[in-house]
Amino acid sequence: GEKFGLFARQAFDPFQWVVMGVTAGVNQAENTWPGYGQGSTGYAKRYGAVVADATDREFISDFLFPVLLKQDPRYFRLGHGKILRRIAYSLGQECWGKTDQGTRQFNYSKVLGAFAAKAVSNTYYPKGDRGFESTMRNSVVSLLSGMATNLAAEFWPDIKCKVLVKCRNP
Repeated sequence: GEKFGLFARQAFDPFQWVVMGVTAGVNQAENTWPGYGQGSTGYAKRYGAVVADATDREFISDFLFPVLLKQDPRYFRLGHGKILRRIAYSLGQECWGKTDQGTRQFNYSKVLGAFAAKAVSNTYYPKGDRGFESTMRNSVVSLLSGMATNLAAEFWPDIKCKVLVKCRNP
C-alpha cells in the first residue's frame, strides 16, 4: 500500500503536470516525435506521450517492480559529509538501493523499470520513433534523469536553508 501511495503521489503531483507541459512544449519546438505533427493536436499528442512516459515509469519503477522484487523505491538522503561523497552517493542510488528489509542490493526496480517503461512507450510513440535503439537511448536518459532528481533531493534542503530560508540548527 505504501508503494502504491508513493506512485500515486508522484503521478498526480500538480507540479509534475506543469513540468510535463513545459517538456511537451520544448518537444514541440524541437519537433521531437515529428510523427505527431505541429499545432495544438501535435502538442496534445506530445503532452499525452510525456504524461504516459512519466506515469508508466513511476508505476513500473516505484510500484510494480518494487513489490515483486521486495525493494524500497524511496531515495534516502545522506545529508552530511563531503560534497563529492554525497554526489557519488546520490548518483549511485539509481543503481544501488535498499530491500524492504533494509539491506543494500542492485536496484533492479529502477534499472529494469527504466527499460521496461521505455519499451512500453513503443506502443504510443510515432512509428518512426519506435524500436530497439530508441528504447535503449530513452532508457539511459531516464536513468540519468533519475540521477539528476537524486542530486536535487540530496542537496536542495541544504540550498534552501543556506540561501532561501534561515533554518534553525537541530
